Amino acid sequence: MLIEVIEKLLRDKSTLVAGSVVMAFEEVCPERIDLIHKNYRKLCNLLVDVEEWGQVVIIHMLTRYARTQFVSPWKEDDGPEDSEKFYDSDDEHKEGAGKGKKAYAMDPDHRLLIRNTKPLLQSRNAAVVMAVAQLYWHISPKAEAGVISKSLVRLLRSNREVQYIVLQNIATMSIQRKGMFEPYLKSFYVRSTDPTMIKTLKLEILTNLANEANISTLLREFQTYVKSQDKQFAAATIQTVGRCATSISEVADSCLNGLVCLLSSRDEIVVAESVVVIKKLLQMQPAQHGGIVQHMAKLLDSITVPVARASILWLIGENCERVPKIAPDVLRKMAKSFTTEDDLVKLQILNLGAKLYLTNSKQTKLLTQYILNLGKYDQNYDIRDRTRFIRQLIVPNEKSGALSKYAKKIFLAQKPAPLLESPFKDRDHFQLGTLSHTLNTKATGYLELSNWPEVAPDPSVRNVEIIELAKEWTPAGKTKKENPAKKFYSESEEEEDSSDSSEDSESESGSESEEAGDSSEDSGQSSSSEQEGERAGQPQAGSRTARKGFSTKADSDSEDEEKENEKSNSSDSSSANSSSAEGSSSDSESESECDSGSESRRATKEQEGRPKQGGSALPKDVSLLDLDDFNSVSTPVVLPTPVLSPSLRADLEGLNLSTSSSVINVSSPVFVPVKTHMLLHRMSGKGLAAHYSFPRQPCLFGAKMVSVQITLDNTTDQKIENIHIGERNLPAGVQMHVFNPIASLEPQGSVTVSMGIDFCDSTHTASFQLCTKDDCFSVNIQPPVGELLLPVAMSEKDFKKEQGLLTGMNETSALVVAAPQNFTPSVILQKVVNVANVGAVPSGQDHLHRFAAKTVHSGSLMLVTVELKEGSTAQLIINTEKTVIGSVLLRELKPVLSQG
Repeated sequence: MLIEVIEKLLRDKSTLVAGSVVMAFEEVCPERIDLIHKNYRKLCNLLVDVEEWGQVVIIHMLTRYARTQFVSPWKEDDGPEDSEKFYDSDDEHKEGAGKGKKAYAMDPDHRLLIRNTKPLLQSRNAAVVMAVAQLYWHISPKAEAGVISKSLVRLLRSNREVQYIVLQNIATMSIQRKGMFEPYLKSFYVRSTDPTMIKTLKLEILTNLANEANISTLLREFQTYVKSQDKQFAAATIQTVGRCATSISEVADSCLNGLVCLLSSRDEIVVAESVVVIKKLLQMQPAQHGGIVQHMAKLLDSITVPVARASILWLIGENCERVPKIAPDVLRKMAKSFTTEDDLVKLQILNLGAKLYLTNSKQTKLLTQYILNLGKYDQNYDIRDRTRFIRQLIVPNEKSGALSKYAKKIFLAQKPAPLLESPFKDRDHFQLGTLSHTLNTKATGYLELSNWPEVAPDPSVRNVEIIELAKEWTPAGKTKKENPAKKFYSESEEEEDSSDSSEDSESESGSESEEAGDSSEDSGQSSSSEQEGERAGQPQAGSRTARKGFSTKADSDSEDEEKENEKSNSSDSSSANSSSAEGSSSDSESESECDSGSESRRATKEQEGRPKQGGSALPKDVSLLDLDDFNSVSTPVVLPTPVLSPSLRADLEGLNLSTSSSVINVSSPVFVPVKTHMLLHRMSGKGLAAHYSFPRQPCLFGAKMVSVQITLDNTTDQKIENIHIGERNLPAGVQMHVFNPIASLEPQGSVTVSMGIDFCDSTHTASFQLCTKDDCFSVNIQPPVGELLLPVAMSEKDFKKEQGLLTGMNETSALVVAAPQNFTPSVILQKVVNVANVGAVPSGQDHLHRFAAKTVHSGSLMLVTVELKEGSTAQLIINTEKTVIGSVLLRELKPVLSQG
């Protein structure tokens, strides 16, 4: 009976009924999807005018519905490009069918849901925005999900309860798709007024977004967070540094050095957490850090936190053969305090005793037996059991089993390094925005999202509603009471016409360029705003009118910039498709007709929209549906992420720790190597050979570019004509200034040309084509890290001052072993400047050799110190904000200084 009532109410066209009846449907019979088929399109079209809490319920229900009725849009990320080729002609259609590869085409009803929920991203209700965000995350193509990031970041200005839920969902999203939130990195910086739960979630997101390009900025943020008065937050920050060290190997040494510095902190909680994280990091490279283990052994006298003490004892036990003098003494001290220690520490004392008994029996046999006797009568049964187990295993007797033979292999086996993972990694199987996702456990009443069907169910079951709506749209026989419904549906039809054409052009050209996708969406939205402008004097539906004033100046500014690009794109499209200027119906016409007509309609409506915009700014400035500003945000999802985005580049320049720029000037290079690198072999280049070198001079084409000289040789007996740079395939952010085309190169002739490349302070490869009149050859230029620097002249006093500002995580060091004759001043100078373009700094001490440079792109200082020790060793130290470049330079300098 109830189901019959719900079925009847679902057919009601009132927006006041829709939310309540869907809520009843979710409570009574959520599995009866068949009741939704006939009402699906009506619910999608009514959605924008339903009250806010009804919108939340309907969106969640439609998300589950979409996962059962449509095929996955994630299977083919290259679908738009393939579909464009697929629909180009009938011949290609047959070709594609012959190959058996069918391009993905989104169901019109699937697109209808995605399109009609997009305006709700600007809702004032946080629950509505969150519901739309989870819908886009679970059912939209990955390339389109980026539009939700700006709306979610906007919600972070709400109260702390809303922030907590939103940040939890962002933390889950950022694990799988970092690019969505990288442009908003600064929005997740921690404020001093944030509660601890918010701080911890922001830390989690910053860790997920960390990469080689932004890790330097994040590590400086973390250095500040460690000093926080909130001890729980400071401890969480130290754990975050450890996770960054494991995920980005270039900064592992810098992070480890920073954590070792924290061991001297006065705050016991900070020290204890640092010990635990260092233990995990040392497990990944145990043989390289014997000195750190010795330093941590000394901390046992002062640290009282049980977890930290247990971690130190575990480290000493694992490295007992590397510290043979310290380990027995530590066991002696622990035996004294065994009865007063925490249970966790007692277990590690027993393990340490067993390991020393097996490796150093002479010194520790009696001590171990004493500790085993203490453990035998301990109050904790875990400790008593461990004691009995260890005694039978390491102390052989008649009752000992076969395991005692393998005691050493059991205790001293190589342990796998711990895997530091995000606590949000396993939450993605819950639907975002639900209580189950927040609690990370299945709550009562939770309805799981089903997997996408392999084959889409019959879409004709939703066609019944189209016939009924067609009757509603006919103007004949309308009464006054039905006027608002007529107005709403006719407006919705017009929006569908324009949006469908935009949608099809998006699905067919989305992977060609982001601008094409933007222009197609802009045109659909501008047409809808024009229609609203023409009806400005007529009564509007309540919520649609109320929301017309929320467009911001920033939105209109970004729209202006995109409209300029759109104008050229749409005019070209108009000339190519002028024969099909009439649009087709969104539901009944074929997709190919939509495709042929969409471009011309877009051009026509753009031309009509220009005069109206000049006459009255109202349709443009106050349109709720004007969401063009989202398109630029979604760019990182489609395009490769820049190595350094403009905002982060500005941050790095603003956060530069150098304060004495007036006394640090670029100097001439100390040494210019004559080494050249092969760019194009004469066999591959059909007689054209090319080599490149780095002249170590400031680039004439730009202050942030590295100067590159290219020598071109004609090894044939014929003239080579029109040598030039063709297509460029550069990493995002990298820029290139090419040389002027060479008209001709005589046989056996040679010519040298100059280029400028802005590598963005990275060793990324710049790929491009070197072309002649007849051929094109793919070539690559990858700079050595030493060529990304410019030498600077500075005094010893300034060097020490800058070095003092670049300590902790900004410092990397290594021990160099070589013959004494290789550590003379002239040899060290020659070896260092041969690898890196640095300047020598005067030094008043014979055992210290200092060099200074700055990075070409950002101007960050790079300070190199070679400190001679006793014997044949030296300490190589590099201080820089660019920790990745510093680590790479350290790896290149160390073997060079070690060679004879």
